[in-house]
Amino acid sequence: MKSKEHTKQVRDKVVEKFKAGLGYKKISQALNISRSTVQSIIKKWKEYGTTANLPRHGRPPKLTCRTRRALIRDIAKTPTVTLEELQRSTAQVGESVHRTTISRALHKSGFYGRVARRKPLLKESHKKSRLQFARSHVGDTANVWKKVLWSDETKVELFGLNSKRYVWRKTNTAHHSQHTIPTVKHGGGCIMLWGCFSSAGTGKLVRVDGRMDGAKYRTILEDNLLESAKDLRMGRRFTFQQDNDPKHKARATMEWFKTKHIPVLEWPSQSPDLNPIENLWQDLKIAVHKRSPSNLAKLELFCKEEWAKIPVSRCAKLVETYPKRLAAVIAAKGGSTKY
Repeated sequence: MKSKEHTKQVRDKVVEKFKAGLGYKKISQALNISRSTVQSIIKKWKEYGTTANLPRHGRPPKLTCRTRRALIRDIAKTPTVTLEELQRSTAQVGESVHRTTISRALHKSGFYGRVARRKPLLKESHKKSRLQFARSHVGDTANVWKKVLWSDETKVELFGLNSKRYVWRKTNTAHHSQHTIPTVKHGGGCIMLWGCFSSAGTGKLVRVDGRMDGAKYRTILEDNLLESAKDLRMGRRFTFQQDNDPKHKARATMEWFKTKHIPVLEWPSQSPDLNPIENLWQDLKIAVHKRSPSNLAKLELFCKEEWAKIPVSRCAKLVETYPKRLAAVIAAKGGSTKY
């Protein structure tokens, strides 16, 4: 609670005694006021030459400094806390204010409500393998990455987007673990697609009919992988990239790669941010949904048309800047990155 102001008469007496040569301690004892108050009054008199109240700058804040600090502690501890919950907590300490007051106070401290990014759940073992991968490849030349054929599967929905969740965070902290929503990779959806690309452009894009298993995956590879590599003029010596999905790592699948003399890039689990094809999936989904497909057949058609339209320059840029992804993983000590 704010203390009551001393009268001008008392403040004048403080200055009078100070002019007479008394120290802060003696003035404090003589007038029965605290030493810090005496110091404050004299400091003001020295600076402004008066003991009168100076004009105040606008309206006094509705939230005390103590409550503002409590709000910042609350959102640092729980970034997903809502304005309504913060409003209730301030009311409990006797400061009933509108949500916009709380919002403004947080904005002044640099915190803004933002949609939480969805990121794979990373265990310590995942971080360790990601860090090891990044360190072992960070020195690779641009030509190494140009000889990689990147691949992945993705789900494309006919309508709608995944729900959003807001968090309080500062600028450039979007990818900190406490500001993201952990996700776990899973199948299913409206249509599932398999695709590949290299720095020379996009390769084949095929729809996966029904549930993907090892045999179906090998059929897709048989029908599309080598043909894509040929179309992209990758030559015989190229490396294939895939994630660690069980059907990708099945013994029969790895034997197929061995028979075809195709080296497979060792890949750290839970690392979509290390696969540049994820950026192309995002480009594809934005382009397709702008065309508003009305059924699954049109959805598939639009996906293939838009995939073919992705510029070679876009693909080349993603591969060219790949070392930046590795550097980001190293900087994050194996944690999530902005990619």
